[in-house]
Amino acid sequence: MIEEGKKIILFDGVCNLCNDSINFVIKRDKNDVFRYASLQSEIGKKLITERNINISKIDSILLIDPSVAYYYKSTAALHIAKQLSGIYPLFSVFFIFPRFFRDWIYDIIAKNRYKWFGKKEACMIPTPELKALFIDQKN
Repeated sequence: MIEEGKKIILFDGVCNLCNDSINFVIKRDKNDVFRYASLQSEIGKKLITERNINISKIDSILLIDPSVAYYYKSTAALHIAKQLSGIYPLFSVFFIFPRFFRDWIYDIIAKNRYKWFGKKEACMIPTPELKALFIDQKN
């Protein structure tokens, strides 16, 4: 079900900002590092439960690195950026700021994401050419 060596990004499947962010990552994931699933999917819930993550307290994107652990909020976003092509790995300079500060900014955006960017009625359905990247879309 989950390809060996792939990192998994769990995201809010009904959030427009989150969906746009995933599309952004897909276009810049030139080394094919990531696979994706919505937090609301069965596989997303299973991965969360297996790791005893209390999603109600995190309200965040999750990056699961099977060889290490998992990351959330700003730490997940920065670890994702490090893997992308282009200038995005340079964003890892923001690791110099304490996590509480980075997460404070992240939380402001997360708290307002539906108000600012909107919300879908259902999780996104990837196009046929992208379906293989989404572990919650596989049979």
